[in-house]
Amino acid sequence: MDHVYRLERQCADAWPALVDVPLGQWRLRAAGGFTGRANSALATGDPGRPLAKALAEVRTFADGNGIAAAAQVVRGSPLEPALVAAGWTVNTRHTGGGEATVMTGPLSCLHGPVLDGITVPDEPPDDWWPLAVNSTAPTPAQRRVLGGGSPVGFGTARDAEGRVAGIVRGAVVGDLMHIARLAVDPAYRRRGLATGLLAALADWGAQKGATRCVLQVSTQNDAAIALYTRIGCQPHHRYRYWIPSVQGTTTRPASMASASATEIA
Repeated sequence: MDHVYRLERQCADAWPALVDVPLGQWRLRAAGGFTGRANSALATGDPGRPLAKALAEVRTFADGNGIAAAAQVVRGSPLEPALVAAGWTVNTRHTGGGEATVMTGPLSCLHGPVLDGITVPDEPPDDWWPLAVNSTAPTPAQRRVLGGGSPVGFGTARDAEGRVAGIVRGAVVGDLMHIARLAVDPAYRRRGLATGLLAALADWGAQKGATRCVLQVSTQNDAAIALYTRIGCQPHHRYRYWIPSVQGTTTRPASMASASATEIA
């Protein structure tokens, strides 16, 4: 299980929250409600105190940051039965059903022809955001989660007139490139833009020292899973979001982003 926890922590480094506080080996994260990963406790390893106290601290942290209490937990880990005993439950109402599969592969599986009109700048163009977060004015939380932390590349595909046709985000942590926000405008689908964006992102990631890739995708997103399976990525493990059976009076902010092809919010 240690190698699974290590991968989850790398993914968390690639998806930085506005607030990230250690709780033993757990991480308490908040980002104004933007995505589940950035607004949940990453419960990997030992929290350094009895479980009941750790879960109470998760709830206190959530209340203090205006988010609903939640824990991101590896499916099949020893923590899951303990959460059941503590009165927590899987959040089946979460976007995508509350369960994600983590897929990995060598960076070389993404390599291929890089199409004309695709670039990977180190800063997001202003017109990159609408496909990423369904808004031309990203919030501070969105800018932090998508633009902060480790080296980040903002893959952008443009048509002949310069309009954005597709995007993808990559973040490199050590030798691992985290892929997220792959999206193609419906008017430009079935033109190979998704694989072209991934190929350009792979070239960018290799220049930053990456040799492997990872992505987190809803288990209900058959199209994304099929795409990554086809190019050579394999399932590594799954995680689920757990919540207290009674949330109390915590305010639950609305997510600020539309669902993307490669991740669960």
